[in-house]
Amino acid sequence: MKLIKAYQNNAFLNGEDARTVRILCEYLEPLSRLQREGVSRAVVAFGSARLRPQTADARDRDWFRQAADLGERLAAWTCEKHAVDQRYHLVTGGGPGIMEAFQEGGARIDRRLNVGMGISLPFEQHGNPYLDAPLAFEFHYFFMRKFWFMNLAKAVVAFPGGFGTLDELFEVLTLVQTRKAEPMPIVLFGREYWEEVLNLPLLARRGLISEQDLELFRVIDSVEEAYGYLTAALD
Repeated sequence: MKLIKAYQNNAFLNGEDARTVRILCEYLEPLSRLQREGVSRAVVAFGSARLRPQTADARDRDWFRQAADLGERLAAWTCEKHAVDQRYHLVTGGGPGIMEAFQEGGARIDRRLNVGMGISLPFEQHGNPYLDAPLAFEFHYFFMRKFWFMNLAKAVVAFPGGFGTLDELFEVLTLVQTRKAEPMPIVLFGREYWEEVLNLPLLARRGLISEQDLELFRVIDSVEEAYGYLTAALD
């Protein structure tokens, strides 16, 4: 009979009893890679995987192009201002749509700044072409993926998106509001979208959040304004 070491027993490792082991792996393995690659701080961008570039005559705003332009400008800024080991990386969920656009912009300057925190899903998600293997991750657990977003984030930009984007945004707002995370610039990009989707001032008027909580984020409508706000707030 051939004996199998516990750490080589795939049936055990993929079973219910080893769930805590798998969770720990989603902490330790990314930690090891990120340290090895010198990733310590980031601008994190959230947004829909479903948005694509618009044609010149499209009626909708070209969120894809604007995300790419902002990623490019931030990448150029950090490459010019910071030493290699102090640069801000561009972190997204690693998929298509807005995530791909933001990292397409980063890749115009230096694709080594791009970090993708992917998630295994039955639809939509796949690694975008602007990620290199050392900094392309795939998670099983959403909460571990969000842990790494928050662990690295020094600023957050939320572009238009669906349930996943809203979930990620409110995770950031909650942690900053409750001081479980350090204060950071949080940008809601696209006034026409966010002011229709979220009525956050209503929460303050009803006494469900404080008026000061409305200062945790800024609704911004242009690449120029977002770039200026973020770079002024970051060291």
